[in-house]
Amino acid sequence: MGFRKITIRESAAESIAAISWFLEGEGLLATAEKFTDDAYDFITKLADERKRYRTCRDPERDLMGYKCIPYKKKYTIVFIELETEIIICEFVLSRKIYW
Repeated sequence: MGFRKITIRESAAESIAAISWFLEGEGLLATAEKFTDDAYDFITKLADERKRYRTCRDPERDLMGYKCIPYKKKYTIVFIELETEIIICEFVLSRKIYW
């Protein structure tokens, strides 16, 4: 069983950090840390070579060959899937993407 390399673009990392900072600002320090850890753990699990993911249903992202996967129903991870690498491009609210 092999794993692909995971690359997280700066914009996706900033989106995760912004959500975490919001939670910290609300006084939920433990929740903010848990959210960040869980998000990165979920992204790490995408590296399994045995799994393939479907393209986004959003027409713009589909044309660019992006793949989408929901995270906790509220967020969507948008990425490019290659044979040896997965590039995480966006971490956005699911309601901002046409499903």
